[in-house]
Amino acid sequence: MISASHVYDSRGVVHGLETVAAWLLGFLWVLPLLYAFWTAFHPAEFSTRIALDAPLTLENFVKAWRAAPFARYFFNTVVLVTMVLAAQLVLVTLAAYAFARFSFPGRNLLFALVLVQLMIMPDVLIVENYRTMTWLGIKDTILAIGLPYMASAFGIFLLRQTFKTIPRELDEAARVEGCSPLGVLWKVYVPLARPTYIAYALVSVSYHWNNFLWPLIITNSVESRPVTVGLQVFASTDQGIDWSIITAATLLTTAPLLVAFLLFQRQFVASFMRAGIR
Repeated sequence: MISASHVYDSRGVVHGLETVAAWLLGFLWVLPLLYAFWTAFHPAEFSTRIALDAPLTLENFVKAWRAAPFARYFFNTVVLVTMVLAAQLVLVTLAAYAFARFSFPGRNLLFALVLVQLMIMPDVLIVENYRTMTWLGIKDTILAIGLPYMASAFGIFLLRQTFKTIPRELDEAARVEGCSPLGVLWKVYVPLARPTYIAYALVSVSYHWNNFLWPLIITNSVESRPVTVGLQVFASTDQGIDWSIITAATLLTTAPLLVAFLLFQRQFVASFMRAGIR
């Protein structure tokens, strides 16, 4: 027979191997970021070699900021993510409330179409979206970047599932107090779904802050480019292979998300856990 101590030792070995593998994968994942930090804070001659006595410098960030209109790129990106998130929160809230609490002809079919949208990659619709933006006359604008994403199937599904977990007794009590359907939504459902809203907002902001392909196709000018496209244009035409300046610009564009995660990582994890995202 296999003794209990032998089983315990085997489990300990497996747990140790899993821990080592997790640390190794984590290191490999963060390695490009570590390289970016090293290169950005050191002179160009140290971009391909590591020396412990290498001097620190902020000159790369100064050169990167002066070489391209990053202030404009940041402004465009903030406007974009704010506009898209605001529109998404309104639209997905109303749609999710309708799917969760109202009965109407074709409800199941319409919700099935929403679920189908989850299986369609946004890149498949780039050509048709480009034609639509051109037909509307808004090509090369911030509105054109965000318009195809203002109705989110993921947001509708996520909030519908959250709304369905809210007891109907609260809904009925609010109606007895004289609340209209929209009043019930605003005073009952929205406050109780706050963790889900926070989790969804984090997903939306991070996705649209980092989105690249669609903004690259639909924009042509500095006035509408977000930071991702601005960084690509900056790296490919202005600086060539000067990795010190390129990595400094990369850190500039990713710094807001990194700082936000470091400051609010506990709130991030708690929001996702309470929202039920797996």
